[in-house]
Amino acid sequence: MATVCPMREHGADRLVDVPTTGRVYRAERRVRFGDVSPAGRARFDALACFLQDVSSDDTADAGLDDDLAWVVRRTVFEVRRPAVFRELLELTTFCSGIGSRWAERRVALRGERGAVIDAATLWVHVELPSGRPIPLDGQFLDLYGPAAAGREVTARLRHRAHVPDVAARRPWGLRFCDFDPLGHVNNAASWATVEEVLAGRPGLRPPYRAELEYRAPIERGAVISLATVALDDGGLAMWALEDRTGELHLTGLVSPLAG
Repeated sequence: MATVCPMREHGADRLVDVPTTGRVYRAERRVRFGDVSPAGRARFDALACFLQDVSSDDTADAGLDDDLAWVVRRTVFEVRRPAVFRELLELTTFCSGIGSRWAERRVALRGERGAVIDAATLWVHVELPSGRPIPLDGQFLDLYGPAAAGREVTARLRHRAHVPDVAARRPWGLRFCDFDPLGHVNNAASWATVEEVLAGRPGLRPPYRAELEYRAPIERGAVISLATVALDDGGLAMWALEDRTGELHLTGLVSPLAG
């Protein structure tokens, strides 16, 4: 097996606990039939939809003016115990870090049947419709800054961009329903790539950590291939590339967690 590791900064991957001060928003979601794998496990793309929805609900509840002016740069899940069909989940979300033009949102998911899932998403604040990153405004900092408690986060990507020669490749077909109003594959729909490669790795099951980094939007007409490499720790690395141009759109990593 080939060893391919993400480039990480010290302490940057820690998923922080729910704060005792600052804005914390809670909501509930039930795992439905369309959210689960054939085995009844809540899929990553469904969980990413939950994250997307609770984030939007929080900003709407807070009265944030530019609810749609954010794009995802990176999402991390730590699944200690997966959610299952019909399980009711409580989602607790808060701002866990701030940069000059981006912020990290934590979501803790806890289920009535024992699901324990933690997630963090790095959202970049952009100008619509140009997509240019712009500084966070005073309204956002006033609302969400206290929960972040001065923790700074970076938008720098940490996965290796190079695809090893030993990587196995397979096509990934795009569907009309994968695209959102911004005209590219939605960040939640992108998690279907991780489910696709996990389907071929029956031994890689929770507890695990899954990461997805977004390098370039996937637009209509793209021809995408998934490249994968098995890792020495039992995990896997993944890249989503445009066949004709070689442009790298997504990188993924799934690694076993201790305990």
